[in-house]
Amino acid sequence: MHKPLRMAAVTAACAVAGAALYGAGAATAGQSTANSTHEPYNIGLLTKDIDTYYGTTRDADGVYQASPDSPYAKDLARIDADAKKYIDKAARKALHKGEKPAVVFDIDDTLLLSLDYEKKTNYTFNSATWAEYVNRADRPAVFGSPELVRYAESKGVEVFYNSGLAESQRSAAVENLKKVGVEVNLDADHMFLKDKADPPAYLADCATPGTWNCTTVQYKSGTRQHIEDDLGYEIIANFGDQYSDLEGGHADRTYKLPNPTYFVS
Repeated sequence: MHKPLRMAAVTAACAVAGAALYGAGAATAGQSTANSTHEPYNIGLLTKDIDTYYGTTRDADGVYQASPDSPYAKDLARIDADAKKYIDKAARKALHKGEKPAVVFDIDDTLLLSLDYEKKTNYTFNSATWAEYVNRADRPAVFGSPELVRYAESKGVEVFYNSGLAESQRSAAVENLKKVGVEVNLDADHMFLKDKADPPAYLADCATPGTWNCTTVQYKSGTRQHIEDDLGYEIIANFGDQYSDLEGGHADRTYKLPNPTYFVS
């Protein structure tokens, strides 16, 4: 993935779908929001807000899970419902025009939920522990994501994946996606991962073998441009939990999924 910058961002995530910020205004006496004072929002209260938003529980195996009745799940359901209506209409239009419609999905916290990692590391990224976590290949699905991928395929839409995971994590990503029911186009021609040792030619402006200078936006938008310009697809929708997954064009519509636990620029 992962995470050159990390900051809690509940407000931004909830605002995507119009959800309220839980517990706002309780940081100090007389402080209504973080915007009304120079003092930042209290991190202890913010983590409680995150748990409330996810409906976080710990299962019998000690794994932190989101609740299917949580505000998070309800936000995702609204996004998925809108996306399905749009995909149906846009796919029919594109196919009628003789175009090849496609959708693009990020993976981390768009298809696979990393809440357990965030909780157990106290929202602090470490490349070694993150790699170990990813390689276990046992993350749960983001609610509704496997169904959305299969829905797009059923409408004649080509599914691609555009992830910040490393090329060395490909087998674990494929294994994990299969476990949660995402079994569409998991080959190397459809799943684009970061290959810093041997980057593709279409990223030559910011990456050469052994030298990677691409920002997240450059990497992801450059990959989408490759899908459109070189592979000949029309990307009708692009899904991600970070704004940097979505910026840079080369998608007719973007869908921002909520993520209050980290921020990637």
